[in-house]
Amino acid sequence: MYDFPIEYEEPVFRPPSEGRSFLLQVTIGCSNNKCTYCNMYRTKSYRERTIDEIRKDLEKTHTYFQRLKYSPRRVFLCDGDALGASTELLCSVLDMINELFPSVERVGIYATAQNMLDKSDDELELLASKKLTIAYLGLESGDDKVLHMIVKGNSAEDMIAGAKKLEKAKIDLSVIAMLGVGGKKHSHNHVNETAKIVSQISPKFFSFLSTVAVPGTPYKTMVDRGLIDLLSTKELTTEMRDILSLIKTDRDILFRANHVSNQYPLGGVLPKDQDDLLKTIDQWLVQIPENVYPDVPPHML
Repeated sequence: MYDFPIEYEEPVFRPPSEGRSFLLQVTIGCSNNKCTYCNMYRTKSYRERTIDEIRKDLEKTHTYFQRLKYSPRRVFLCDGDALGASTELLCSVLDMINELFPSVERVGIYATAQNMLDKSDDELELLASKKLTIAYLGLESGDDKVLHMIVKGNSAEDMIAGAKKLEKAKIDLSVIAMLGVGGKKHSHNHVNETAKIVSQISPKFFSFLSTVAVPGTPYKTMVDRGLIDLLSTKELTTEMRDILSLIKTDRDILFRANHVSNQYPLGGVLPKDQDDLLKTIDQWLVQIPENVYPDVPPHML
C-alpha cells in the first residue's frame, strides 16, 4: 500500500458528489471567511498557492497514480472558493491536469457569487474549454435579510446574475441551500425566497444541508444569546417540504439531500419526482416527534 504523496493543508473539504475525485488545493482557505455559520476555514489565512507548489503536487500524484496503474476521471479544486483564483493560475493548473491526466472528464470547484461575477464571460468560457465544467455555489438562502444576517457577502440577485454567467459558459451549477439558516423568525421568507431563486436559476443540481449551531462560530453565539431560534428536526423537514413544493422549473434538476447534516436522506429529479418526494416527506412528518433537534455532525466540531 502506498502513502498518498500530497501533504494537504488541513482541513480539506469537498462536496459529497466529489467523494471519488482527486483533490488538489489551488487556494488555501476562503476569501470571504465571514459566514457566521461556518467554521470550515477559520484556522486558515486565505492565499493562492504558487504554480510551482501546485506543479509539484501534480507531478508527485502523476507518479503515484502511474505506479497504481490508475487514471482519475474527476478532479476537484480546493479550498473554499478556488474560482476566486486568478484566471491565469486556473488555466495553468487546468493545462497541467489535462496534460498529466488525459483521462479526466471534468474538473469541479467551489464558487461564490462574487467569484462568478468577477470573471468575464470570456474567462469562464476559457475555463470551461479546459474541462472546468461544474461549480458548487452555496446559495444558503434566497432571502436578502437572511444573507445579510449570516454575512454571506452577496445578494440573491448576485446569485442569479452569477448563475446566468456560468450557464452561458456551459459550466454546470450545483446549488446548496441551508434548511433553517434563518431561524424561526425568518423561516417563512427563507422558504419562499429560496424556492423563488432556485426556480429562476434552475441549476442542474440542487441540494440541502441542515443548519446546526457549530461551536466556535458567531452563529452559535447568536443562538446562545437568544438572537436566533433554531429549528427542530420536524421544522427543518417542513422547510424542506415547503421549498420543494414551491420550486417551479421546466428543466430537469437532480435533487439530493444526502449531506451528513440531514437527518433524512432524499433524492430525485425535479419536477418529475416532485409529487413523490413531497409524499415521502409528508410520511416522515407524521412520524417525527416534536421538539427534537439535530446533533452537530462530528466533523463539524
